[in-house]
Amino acid sequence: MLNYTDEFNKIHNHCISGKSSDIDSVMEKLNSADLPTTRAVDFYLGIVEHPEGIERINYYLFNGTQIQRNYSTLYLARRNEWKKVNKAFQLGLIDAVQAYSR
Repeated sequence: MLNYTDEFNKIHNHCISGKSSDIDSVMEKLNSADLPTTRAVDFYLGIVEHPEGIERINYYLFNGTQIQRNYSTLYLARRNEWKKVNKAFQLGLIDAVQAYSR
């Protein structure tokens, strides 16, 4: 059985640090995550402030799996980074619902 407290603490710590490797660890979790873990990732990505982490989230918007692109979109939309979101939409990497819903 997954210990959510430990798992969520790891996600939180990765997002606080915000280094590229930390964001990689968080994004990797999305590929096989259950609903509680995806909610934690969504919440804790919002605290990423390190420039390296922000740049890595941008990377995943254009190069990640579908779920990684979706969570990158949520992060960037909340930061009003619409040029990037619009570009990903125009490239067909995310759909309109993902790009423009909050």
